[in-house]
Amino acid sequence: MTSRLLAGVASLSLLFGAACATAPEPAPQPQISAQRLSDGIRTISADEFQGRYPGTEGERMTLAWLQAQYEAMGLQPGGPNGEWLQRVELKRYTPDGAATVSWTGPDGATHALEPGKDILIRAATNDGRANVQGAGLVFAGYGIDAPERNWNDYGNLDVRGKVVIVMAGEPNGEVFNGQYTTHHASTSAKADQAFRRGAVGLIMLNPVSATDSAWTGAARRNASQRTFTPGAADLEFTGSINMDTAHAMAMAAGLDHAAFASYGSGSFRAVELPGVKLNVQAAETINTLVTHNLLAKIEGTERPDEVIVYSAHWDHVGGAAQHPDAEGEDKIWNGAWDNASGTVGVVEVARAFAAGPRPERTVVFAHMAAEEMGLLGAYAYADDPVYPLEKTVADLNIDMLPLSPPTRDVAIFGKGQNDLEDRLAVLAAAEGRYVTDDRQPEQGFYYRSDHFPFARAGVPALMPWHGVDWDEGGIAAGRAAWDAKFEADYHQPSDEWSPNLDFRSAVENLELLYRLGFDLANSTDWPGWKPTSEFGAVRARTDAARQ
Repeated sequence: MTSRLLAGVASLSLLFGAACATAPEPAPQPQISAQRLSDGIRTISADEFQGRYPGTEGERMTLAWLQAQYEAMGLQPGGPNGEWLQRVELKRYTPDGAATVSWTGPDGATHALEPGKDILIRAATNDGRANVQGAGLVFAGYGIDAPERNWNDYGNLDVRGKVVIVMAGEPNGEVFNGQYTTHHASTSAKADQAFRRGAVGLIMLNPVSATDSAWTGAARRNASQRTFTPGAADLEFTGSINMDTAHAMAMAAGLDHAAFASYGSGSFRAVELPGVKLNVQAAETINTLVTHNLLAKIEGTERPDEVIVYSAHWDHVGGAAQHPDAEGEDKIWNGAWDNASGTVGVVEVARAFAAGPRPERTVVFAHMAAEEMGLLGAYAYADDPVYPLEKTVADLNIDMLPLSPPTRDVAIFGKGQNDLEDRLAVLAAAEGRYVTDDRQPEQGFYYRSDHFPFARAGVPALMPWHGVDWDEGGIAAGRAAWDAKFEADYHQPSDEWSPNLDFRSAVENLELLYRLGFDLANSTDWPGWKPTSEFGAVRARTDAARQ
């Protein structure tokens, strides 16, 4: 193992030699213990922890267990003001009655829109109040401005004070990312883009009729749905309309199909609906739930202001109190795999760092709250970071350790996003392994765990996933086993600790993540985003801080 590791370090220095004055010292062999992983998962996924739901006794017990682990290792509190915990306030929005919506045409006639039939409206940001009168309407195609892909739906149109209507998703094909969607396809990215340009509202155009069953079903859910809005742009409102409503507005503005037909071509630019104005009044009731992130740290010896973060969410979806209508005898979603495994995995990486030489950069071990509610703890951290994001070298996230025999592949979310994967690939190759994508493009996994709020803020972020190319049995055996486990246990009460859990692949991956973090923590490198990544431009805004 030692000679293979040295070979990996030599390869790494060749790959990144331009950025490194000298090759880094090889990482010590980490003593990752399958038994400690098993014991820790068994503890915090036990029934007494009640599914680790935020704001409950299960949260208190989980955070107390984590703090005790770090105190025993001699780590320092890593939260604000030298504390272990970072307070996170979760806002839950519930519609306060039906919104009042209408539009006025160029002829001055006002047309009332029925929420839940003609339009869906939510004011689920900031103070939960929307009062927009006489706002102009703009159709902006997909609502994407992606200079890294030479795509700009807005052109030079000024949308300040206006409401932007956009299509869901992004263009098909290789102009974007083929089967793997980019962040540009998400509603949150479209809302960010509209907000930055001064719009007051964003409406998604749903290409169905007002009587389509999918539309009417969504309307019924929207009328009473309680919603958390993580990292939401502070628009007055967001919503969606069906094709019948949009067609009536376009006809009133004197625009026919030809004005919008090229929206997926790359040559389209946003079109104003002349003379058409929208009026919206909406209100939401806001309830607040308090939870906490927990952070521990090993302070760097040379550059303590430069930080590597290992993250994992400690929460799961609760028990009988959160699922009163659940069927069956088992009323606790224990979350052994999701994500007691990642939580304990971060603790085990911290133990490896604590046993070795102090790193030159600070290493933070962050346990995020409320991931299952929408990455809320990680969004809260990114919004109010304890350590400046411009000096955060990378986030290495662990969500659901692989529980399988050893694998040749190291799957990751977001392959092609940043050069952390190249560094990982060199370390993996030294062990006869290779890095691959997650093999599930339909899932959009890169945008669904706690690394993503870091990435969205420009911090290079990586999350390893489950390899399926087993050393013995190959992809055929590994994929079948993965599919069966995911189907049986993901977000199910059956996700419990068992003495039969196989931690061999988990140990392999944790050793790699430790080495990756060790190399970063003892170098002057700043990992970067690849040219086609949508997050490179965000990081570039703070380049001067890393000179």
